[in-house]
Amino acid sequence: MEKMKYDLSVLITARNEEFLKRTVEDVLDKRRGKTEVIVILDGAWANPPLEDHQDVTVLYHKESVGQRAAINEAAKLSKAKFIMKLDAHCILSEGFDVELMSKCDYDWTVIPTQYNLHAFNWKCNECGNEWYQGKKPTECLEPGESRKKNEKCKSQSFKRVMVWKPRWHRKTTTWRFDSDLHFQYWSAFKKRKEHEGDVVPTMSCLGACWFLHRDRYWDIGGMDEKHGSWGQMGTELACKSWLSGGKMMTSKKSWFAHLFRTQGGDFTFPYPQSGNQVANARKHSQNMWRKGTWKGQKHPLSWLIERFWPVPGWDKKELAKIGGSVPEDQDKGIIYYTRNKVNMKIGHECRKHIAASQLPIVSVSSKPMKFGKNHTLNTDGTYLEYFKKILMALEKSTAKIIFFCEDDVLYHKSHFDFVPPKKDVYYYNKNWWRVRTSDGHAVQYDTHLALAICGYRELLLDHYRKVVKKLETEGYSDSLARRIGFEPGTHNRDDRVDDFRAGEWRSAQPILDLRHGNNITESRWSKDQFRSERSCRNWRETTFDKIPGWKSEDFNFIGSK
Repeated sequence: MEKMKYDLSVLITARNEEFLKRTVEDVLDKRRGKTEVIVILDGAWANPPLEDHQDVTVLYHKESVGQRAAINEAAKLSKAKFIMKLDAHCILSEGFDVELMSKCDYDWTVIPTQYNLHAFNWKCNECGNEWYQGKKPTECLEPGESRKKNEKCKSQSFKRVMVWKPRWHRKTTTWRFDSDLHFQYWSAFKKRKEHEGDVVPTMSCLGACWFLHRDRYWDIGGMDEKHGSWGQMGTELACKSWLSGGKMMTSKKSWFAHLFRTQGGDFTFPYPQSGNQVANARKHSQNMWRKGTWKGQKHPLSWLIERFWPVPGWDKKELAKIGGSVPEDQDKGIIYYTRNKVNMKIGHECRKHIAASQLPIVSVSSKPMKFGKNHTLNTDGTYLEYFKKILMALEKSTAKIIFFCEDDVLYHKSHFDFVPPKKDVYYYNKNWWRVRTSDGHAVQYDTHLALAICGYRELLLDHYRKVVKKLETEGYSDSLARRIGFEPGTHNRDDRVDDFRAGEWRSAQPILDLRHGNNITESRWSKDQFRSERSCRNWRETTFDKIPGWKSEDFNFIGSK
């Protein structure tokens, strides 16, 4: 058997690509293994031209065959163990090839960490101002990326100044597609536990750079040219990788930086694409994956969505349309209720952490607000309103497992990992601290808090319907509301509405009950404020900066009221 000359072939398809020469040179400069470059010039010669190199193969087409066909052609020319598709306007990390080859199982498709490429600046020949890359300017702009017109300079003479480096603050490791199978970024996935480590799963990819075994590429059929030249490449590759029984993974130890050209003019995609072509590619993609017509798949599309659930852009109705359902232990949702009286800075920080859970949110507020699926209810500010808001949120939610979230509580992401083991028990997270926002003082003791409830929706619905009915039929009073109780299952008073009991769990990191002077319940900061020692067992005190699991930037509200 003939020994392979190369271990990796980097496949680059190019059409009117002015940065192709730089890209090829970067591959050759950054490789550390036996790596070659195969370039398909699809309908146009390189300008500037490529230099001859023993490890670079160039094939020219006078008439364009299209990006997908060109990738397949380049893959057929390769005799290496691995192939890597790379756009013609990218740079790579040093030793990218050795790193990727060392950590790629046969049935994996690996995506290097993505950065945006800062290729060049425009510079005014008259005043010397420089600004961020884009289409050829017609007027002088202010420095930086603001693109604000420079009123002091009337020059119409500009030149490019090459930069050619990654934008380190524009880092991406996770991607997805929505129910239309349209590519999307997915930064919130980084907060999930499975994103920890050097090689992590990703639902989809951009399509600009990907790496896999060459034989595996043909096992999954290569690029499907029925899509047309361009469009849906990331979705196609992701679905083929996952649904064939393999995986798509992101390498955090290697990276590529990609030039995005979205401004039109002379700074746009080099392959001409009409709206109809893009629509046809998406239609073909939807037929292939939503209807399950690809012969190589071992799993339906619903399996992939369930695998990454919850997925933004997908809800239970869309999942049901493709024959899927949310696993019961993952069918979680949040109810959020507020009087809209919390300090704006505190409220924003709390909502940011709740949203990071990626769970569907139903909010009920006194005033309309953009948070989850919002509903309004504004009655009289009594405890009855509090119960009615909870009940409305429960009725509007469709999740099986519900987490209660209040507007002045910082919920750590680990709080939402819990799955109630029983359907007839109200569960309370016992890992919490109460933090005084004026100075950051914090206390903790043994008790059950309504803000930390989790349970099955049907149990909670039944409870709060009974509570509201009892308060309305027997005549509302604050006293009756307190006797019924705010923490289901935690007392045996005669006014309780059911006999279900309370259970407990402790999240990996604590949640924080923020006390800001406008809370609906009173705050106690010393043991002598309680009726007895039994009410504040295991009393502890600390300061906000010593609470584990939280960062200093999470406490920008300290000093707020």
